[in-house]
Amino acid sequence: WWALSPFTDEKTPSFSVSAAKGIFKCFSTGKGGDSISFVMEVGGMNYVEALEYLAKKYGIAIEQGTPEEQEIYFQEQNLKESLLIVLKYAKNHYQYLLQHDSEGKGIGLSYFKERGYNLNTIEKFDLGYSKKDWNNLENAALKEGYKAEFLEKAGLVIQKQDRRYDRFRGRVMFPVHDLSGRVVAFGARTLKKDDKPKYLNSPETEVYHKSRVLYGIYQAKQHIRKQDECLLVEGYTDVISMHQAGVENVVSSSGTSLTEGQIKLIKRFTDNITVLYDGDTAGIKASLRGIDLILEQGMNVKAVNLPEGEDPDSFVKKNGSAAFEEHLKNNGKDFITFRTELFLEDTKNDPVQKAKLIREIAQTIAKVPDVFKRTLFNKKCSELLGIDEQILVSEVNKTLIQNRQKAKKNPKEAQIPTEEVPLPITVSKEVQKEIQTAGSVFEQALMLQEQEVIRLLVKHGHKFLNEEQRVYQYFLDQIEEVELETPTFKVIIDMYKKAILENKLIDENTFLQHKDHNLQQVVSGLLTDRHQISKAWKERFDIIIVDEDDILSETLYQNVIRLKLRLVRTSIQKHSQKMKNEDLEIGEEVFIIQCMQQLKLVEMQLAKDLGNIYH
Repeated sequence: WWALSPFTDEKTPSFSVSAAKGIFKCFSTGKGGDSISFVMEVGGMNYVEALEYLAKKYGIAIEQGTPEEQEIYFQEQNLKESLLIVLKYAKNHYQYLLQHDSEGKGIGLSYFKERGYNLNTIEKFDLGYSKKDWNNLENAALKEGYKAEFLEKAGLVIQKQDRRYDRFRGRVMFPVHDLSGRVVAFGARTLKKDDKPKYLNSPETEVYHKSRVLYGIYQAKQHIRKQDECLLVEGYTDVISMHQAGVENVVSSSGTSLTEGQIKLIKRFTDNITVLYDGDTAGIKASLRGIDLILEQGMNVKAVNLPEGEDPDSFVKKNGSAAFEEHLKNNGKDFITFRTELFLEDTKNDPVQKAKLIREIAQTIAKVPDVFKRTLFNKKCSELLGIDEQILVSEVNKTLIQNRQKAKKNPKEAQIPTEEVPLPITVSKEVQKEIQTAGSVFEQALMLQEQEVIRLLVKHGHKFLNEEQRVYQYFLDQIEEVELETPTFKVIIDMYKKAILENKLIDENTFLQHKDHNLQQVVSGLLTDRHQISKAWKERFDIIIVDEDDILSETLYQNVIRLKLRLVRTSIQKHSQKMKNEDLEIGEEVFIIQCMQQLKLVEMQLAKDLGNIYH
């Protein structure tokens, strides 16, 4: 079966499903797997959540531990299901009042229309209205057979001494949905000037934990994934207005500081967050605390300041979506630069305030887990602050060491970055074993790159690269200081070095006739092409396929650079492992951090030489 991909915007179907095999493959994004992985991708769920979702959907019982544990689990699930059912009823009740009750239409619907919301938007977000009566919802729910116990546990009804009453009365209602679209809570806005609080929210319940929920995430998740960016705003109305204007990759933390759970929720769909601020400088400074948590997750954070007196809701209504997106494009700054510039205005010529700011910026930069990004931030912020870069680097390193000392008291499992290892070319089983038994993925990647360099060397080593230099001379000059990891490849390099000293010429036959059988097998594998180009391309279709000899110079250069790049990345990984050593002295930690920074700079230059792009 073929369909349009649910992960990208496309006009030609690239999404394939094999019902017989029970697998899917998206050729636009490369995603693939079984039904569970599909639910995980589409719903932004983890493995356990996807299993529970599918089990519930198809009535499959999930056994949880001992009979006693299973009983507790089923009781918890039954309670949650009961609360979700009651909350769904409340949502429907509030919706009905908004669109059919005279009070609801006269007050609630009029308010939403004044804000410019059309009926599609009102229904998209399940907006509603709660009547002024003290027991309107409770009486209606009890009449329909819903239990008072669950109305109270869902946060819809309050029991105070001998009195019971609806929590929400005379307010417009903003249902809060989870990732699956189920209503788990409500936000309610009063329409009276003297009524406090302005916004009243549901309490925490068995199904609602505000630190794990973002308003609008259900409506926005697919747009966040497709655009690979999440816009973060403050309030309900900001989200709704932007959706109606066509900007749909937007969510809100509902006026609270971001939590780690909310950030991880966004990270399921993208690593890129843009935080939108209105022109109120004091308000911006008060809301910056949660951003450090985003940096700690290794995500990319931008900040955009809207014009004075504007918020996302008013700006997009006044100027439209095109102008809004243009403003984001022209005014987005990485968060650390944004924060530095914002607070720099307060320091003026006060050295005490400036010193305080330098420490605060250093603490923020230290939150960034990527060494290379930290290096760039050090350079940029030192220029903005007008200080020597090394001063900021030292302060960042000091903060990193302090953080590391704290982490030792409360150790957390470290995450080591990984990268894909390319499929090996044809080679002997002995070398394959050497590669497979290498320690880390970085070392395996390095050994595979060594394999490609040695293949080029034994196949073309005796050829002239130019009038004065053979290929093997060029290679040995370039990798003179390189110590190869694969023992068999070390032998080959040593044979070339010996031949140069003895002024002898060796070629592929020298290795194929060698007395070492293992060496013969290795070289045989390196010289055997897995695929051959058919002559029919040229003879029948006049299509010319470039031969390796035709681009030999470029191929040699690129593979030497790749080998060096692999060496640098392996070295970075080894330094990262050293940082795990709890017995390191402070001076040793500083030295390792400095080494990693230098290695990252070398990595960047080598990547540029290869034409790779770094963000």
